[in-house]
Amino acid sequence: MFLAAARSGSLSTASIRLGIDAATVGRRIARLESALKATLLVRSKSGLRLTAAGAYLLETGAQAEVAMEAAASVGHPDRIAGTVRISAAEGFGATILAPALSGLRRQHPHLRIELAASSGFLSPSRREVDMAVTLSAPDSARLVVEPLTPYQLGLYASPEYLERHPTPQDANDLTGHDIVGYVEDLIYAPELRYLDEVSPGLKPVLSSSSIRAQREIIAGNGGIGVLPCFMATGLQRVLPDLWIERRFWLSTHREVHGSARIKAVHAWIKDICDMHRTRLSPHERRGSDQDRPARQGSKRR
Repeated sequence: MFLAAARSGSLSTASIRLGIDAATVGRRIARLESALKATLLVRSKSGLRLTAAGAYLLETGAQAEVAMEAAASVGHPDRIAGTVRISAAEGFGATILAPALSGLRRQHPHLRIELAASSGFLSPSRREVDMAVTLSAPDSARLVVEPLTPYQLGLYASPEYLERHPTPQDANDLTGHDIVGYVEDLIYAPELRYLDEVSPGLKPVLSSSSIRAQREIIAGNGGIGVLPCFMATGLQRVLPDLWIERRFWLSTHREVHGSARIKAVHAWIKDICDMHRTRLSPHERRGSDQDRPARQGSKRR
């Protein structure tokens, strides 16, 4: 119960995951704190926060959890079963991973998948999740980190918007258009600062912290914005010779990296990226472009 509450940051969320009421979770954690003579969790405006003692118990408790799972699999070491929680970038998680989950379930019927696809990320190093797909490579000795896939972004608008406004011929023309983008002070990763790469000083007039909300604003004739190409179905490309390239990274906690369930989900995510390679990176990359680092700016051909 403590692990569930510490990872979710909420008694109510932990109670849903555990299938019991939140009051019971709170009472059990209070009894644990009394037994250990230490405060483990404190309430804050953003939810439950770990104390130093709580952080230590989370680390050692996670190790005990892994050992218990290994013991439970004695006699069936290769059985693919149990829960895998994945944190993924909002657009990638909702557009690429979510539609394919039913296929993973059919392939491994004893697996239970929890997908956290939202702006911001949960951390595998704190065992909030087992795996994470992020915009940059986490720096932690507790994690096994690898490049997952490059992906490309471009400028898009709805056909109706472009019927009512002159089509931009170059980046300078964008200043005369309604621009859609991120809320500046809610940008949670430097990789999301696209607009300055397109045209320095370009600012949105309609903005959201959610890339999926931005996509809906653009589809609703709200203006021109930068979207991952894999999210732009039904929209019209603007300045097609201009694009931005980024890379997703996949990380897993070192303690569970070799478990059968993690290996199965790891292979599934890689297969899904291979299946959608053209959708993720529709522009042909030539020569050394394929080997350039993930955090690179706009490309013009």
